[in-house]
Amino acid sequence: MPTINDMMEMAELLRSKSVVAVEDHCVAVRNRNASCRKCADVCQANAITIAKNELTIDAGACVGCGACVAVCPTAALVSLDPMDEDLAVAVAAAVRETGTGTAVLACARMAARQEGDPDKYASVPCLGRVGEQLLVSLAAHGVEDVVLVDGVCSTCKYGHVSPAVDATVDAAADLLETVDAPVVITRTSEFPPEVRAKDALAVRGAARRGFFSQASGYAKNVGLTVAEKAVADALHQNQKQKLHTLRDRLGAGKSGKMPTFSSERNMAFMDALCQIGERTGALAAMEDGDVPAASDAPATLASRHFGVVGIDAEKCSGCGMCVMFCPTEALKYSTLEEPADEQRRYLEFQVADCTQCGLCVDVCLRHCLDLSTRVPVRELFDFEPRLIEIPRPQKPAKLFNRNR
Repeated sequence: MPTINDMMEMAELLRSKSVVAVEDHCVAVRNRNASCRKCADVCQANAITIAKNELTIDAGACVGCGACVAVCPTAALVSLDPMDEDLAVAVAAAVRETGTGTAVLACARMAARQEGDPDKYASVPCLGRVGEQLLVSLAAHGVEDVVLVDGVCSTCKYGHVSPAVDATVDAAADLLETVDAPVVITRTSEFPPEVRAKDALAVRGAARRGFFSQASGYAKNVGLTVAEKAVADALHQNQKQKLHTLRDRLGAGKSGKMPTFSSERNMAFMDALCQIGERTGALAAMEDGDVPAASDAPATLASRHFGVVGIDAEKCSGCGMCVMFCPTEALKYSTLEEPADEQRRYLEFQVADCTQCGLCVDVCLRHCLDLSTRVPVRELFDFEPRLIEIPRPQKPAKLFNRNR
């Protein structure tokens, strides 16, 4: 017979979570001097806490709007409702169903009104869940119109996310403009004519099928959770393990260098933009050096996910803290070129790898770094790193001489 503790553990395991944290990717976990609080700032439910090298999400307070996922620079937050892969599949199926090259995404509130054909649009709990990556990838797959349908946000529990949705639309439009993408992103409160439901009974039937499908999936997850707990109990795997230090948990080297990870979101951005740029000829124009003269593409881009780092070499001591803590190796020591002056060295900086997390600025002891959100378009698409010359660190002077 299950004990009270077993029941409490089961309740915790079954608690619905809309967002989970990959703590090792969070710059505030990796270094307590990090100033990044983008996720907490956009969360009006106060469900996110960052303190003492820990990132926690209160599943009970979280409303599941997904806005924190869209703004996190290092993808340390992952949405489960829906997952990126499931959302992409749903959008692709809806686009095929409409046959018009238009992708429609609607918030759950609009979906509940049953005014649209559920086979012709994808539904999300809130449009705050839709990030620039999805919008840009849709354009890369040939979608020419993206319609975001939501209700009256002022009376919705997700209403505080409305400005964040506008920011996402603007950021995606700026990215697409760099490659002359002929894509129109529209935010509206009505379903477009080609998506409107013609048969109310059919809509209710589809909604009912969706409910039973979700219920079946939930029951399956409950069964799996129960089975997993039983196996874990049998193997005595639920005992608390000895806690490791943050350094051990993150896998820092002897020098203190943090392990790095690839910015998959930035790479997805670049892949999609390059696909579009090849179709529109924008990439060829960049290679010929005719940007922005040969096209309407801007010379610089105001980005939320790419950044440009500058270093004042006169202030820099060459300590290497920026390189040590850069999570994506956007900043690293050059192994290919060296300055003529042996007292100097080169850093390599790659715009496409910079996630605008700002950790390099936060850990700089001499405050000689700056991070710009205004990105030169040609540098973004130039996959050769930019060299930054800095001094080599000086060896510390010996305070005591044993030969004296």
